[in-house]
Amino acid sequence: MRIVIAGGHGQIALRLERLLAARGDEAVGIVRDPGQRGDLEAVGARAAVLDLESASVDEVAEVLGGADAVVFAAGAGPNSGAARKDTVDRAAAVLLADAAERAGVRRYVMVSAMGADASHPGDEVFDVYLRAKGAADDAVRARPGLDWTVLRPGLLTDDAGTGLVLLSPSTGRGPVPRDDVAAALAELLDTPSTAGLTLELISGNVPVAVAAKNVSGN
Repeated sequence: MRIVIAGGHGQIALRLERLLAARGDEAVGIVRDPGQRGDLEAVGARAAVLDLESASVDEVAEVLGGADAVVFAAGAGPNSGAARKDTVDRAAAVLLADAAERAGVRRYVMVSAMGADASHPGDEVFDVYLRAKGAADDAVRARPGLDWTVLRPGLLTDDAGTGLVLLSPSTGRGPVPRDDVAAALAELLDTPSTAGLTLELISGNVPVAVAAKNVSGN
């Protein structure tokens, strides 16, 4: 498969690209900084340099041409202000959805956040972030032209992945290594029957591949 990943230099994205390349897929990471090309090439991916905060739908659609799936793994980052929560975490996800529809790419996997909710209350930056992620999820899920899956991981850690998770529409709070989030994304891309599902992910005791098959079609 040819899979295009928005936010291609992110911690989860680099792990996912390595997994995809290792199994023979073509991974293309969208990055803003051309200086990040080497990091993507080191994990077996190709970089497409494009700023999702300023690119047009046509520019993004050109990158998506011939893709089998897109993954939205971009984020403004923990040190960004409220304004970029909207321009990256919400608007860039919507732009990717617009471009996917224009390019005829139906499969869209969203890396969201546990607690994402467009009507989440509060005025702190993290509250704005949860609203932005919730609004992005809603915008993608409203599109009949996309076979979407929304993945909402728990507290992200840099612990080594175990390959054992709990993947369900509702898991409760808990941590999950970024390694296992990337592994779950790879499995979701291979399990098209998970389209139409919003899933939470934390560490558990079920192998990732089994967990993805268990939720498919539910």
